[in-house]
Amino acid sequence: MTVTAPLAVVGRASFTALAAVGRIALFAAAVVGHLFRPPFYPKEFLHALIQIGWLSLPVVGLTALFTGGALALQIYAGGARFSAEAVVPSIVAIGMTRELGPVLGGLMVAARVASSIAAEIGTMKVTEQIDALVTLSTHPLKYLAVPRVLAATIAVPVLVAVGDSIGIAGGWAVGVNRLDFNSATYLKNTVDFLEFWDVGSGLVKGAAFGFIVALMGCYHGMNSGRGAQGVGRATKSAVVAASVLIFAANYLLTEIFFTS
Repeated sequence: MTVTAPLAVVGRASFTALAAVGRIALFAAAVVGHLFRPPFYPKEFLHALIQIGWLSLPVVGLTALFTGGALALQIYAGGARFSAEAVVPSIVAIGMTRELGPVLGGLMVAARVASSIAAEIGTMKVTEQIDALVTLSTHPLKYLAVPRVLAATIAVPVLVAVGDSIGIAGGWAVGVNRLDFNSATYLKNTVDFLEFWDVGSGLVKGAAFGFIVALMGCYHGMNSGRGAQGVGRATKSAVVAASVLIFAANYLLTEIFFTS
């Protein structure tokens, strides 16, 4: 084994990672380019909107509800050390709208939607249905990826907004029933300390996370290997990639939005 062998391993890994980033970037550029060019498939878009938005609402809502309640308990316990229990309503609202609402909503959608999209498109590739689309002069990217990416980019911010409301309601329920807050005072503090950009930044994050989730599902589905194992690997890779990119995008957007 030569001295340069470890460097060669690192170099190969780096080139592989950069090549993967390049392929994903080209795929994303192709999807965005096809968003504005006909033909359009409204039926596929509406179907994806229901699958991604409406059917994801229960899991996002339950996640937000329990997160808001747990956040209120944690902030109260921490604030009690400094006689700052009154900050619970404002911190719960800001924490849910800026961070926990969009991030947890994005992760729940990634777990449910990215895996579903990758498995569906991967199965279509294995069973040669994508080849059949090409035979019928239908662009696979236009028919399969564009409606799903557009639907997710629109639906996830709506899910985030609903999740924010449910999470704040969960914090209010815990604050009033478990921590002896006055209901009117709790709601007044929530409204007084919550600013428009707290909510707006979370919705922008939700749109970015929705784009990432659908993009990863479509990319890994269309590039899945043959057979059941290939579809399984594509499904796993889609969820992992979407989750990691959500965290990375969340940091980047937070740096842009809230660092002067």
